[in-house]
Amino acid sequence: MSKLALVTGATSGIGAAFAERFAADGYDLILTGRRADRLAEFAATHPGTRVRTVTADLSTADGVDELARIGAEEPLDVLVNNAGVAHYMPLADLPAEKAHELVTVKVLAPTQLMRAAVGPMQRRGAGTILNVAGMIAFSGPADDSVLPRRAVYAGTLAYLVAMTQTLAAEVAASGVRVAVVCPGVVATEFHARQGLDLSAVPRMSADDVVTGALRGLDLGETVIAPGVENAQLLRDVFDADLAAFAGQSPALAGRYRG
Repeated sequence: MSKLALVTGATSGIGAAFAERFAADGYDLILTGRRADRLAEFAATHPGTRVRTVTADLSTADGVDELARIGAEEPLDVLVNNAGVAHYMPLADLPAEKAHELVTVKVLAPTQLMRAAVGPMQRRGAGTILNVAGMIAFSGPADDSVLPRRAVYAGTLAYLVAMTQTLAAEVAASGVRVAVVCPGVVATEFHARQGLDLSAVPRMSADDVVTGALRGLDLGETVIAPGVENAQLLRDVFDADLAAFAGQSPALAGRYRG
């Protein structure tokens, strides 16, 4: 029996690369995205793969609800939460509707899809949830010289990292794996749709992101950073996080007294 993978944002970039890899590995696919023409093209050019396409907009309640229902009802072996939008701009300039879209696509939608899929996966004793974030999740301490401004976008990716780490611990004994892949700049349509020309910037290919993500899963990594050669850098970040968490006290810290 073939394994089943659901990939959101599968019409281009990293999502399309995941779809290609899973098809090559013999998976049945549920592919979602906003562009019905691209989904249909993928299905037509992969006649040897069972492909179900779902045109859905994850910035809408209906789109989130539809895919959450599929996630709960279908026996998913893999869920890839890849759909995304950027909307890089200072918070004061970010239109309310774009802020809503960004938070819905990168926070609410993956949360609801994970919530729908993880229970059935636990009951089956197997399954993989892979979230797609980015190294911008770690950029919060950067000063004001770092451009472009992207407070909401960075915040959504940081949420995905923390959510993934916490959920991975929740399900650690169940046979379900949860991980997040954090690439840097990737050669896709993503930035061009935001009006950013990054053609002169060195970029990782979407195929390499997928290769890194799947290898990271094999290595048992929860936070997978395909472009970070020295894995100790990530371990240092997480050790510092835990040290700060463990260092809290009910007593007011001395620097805040007086």
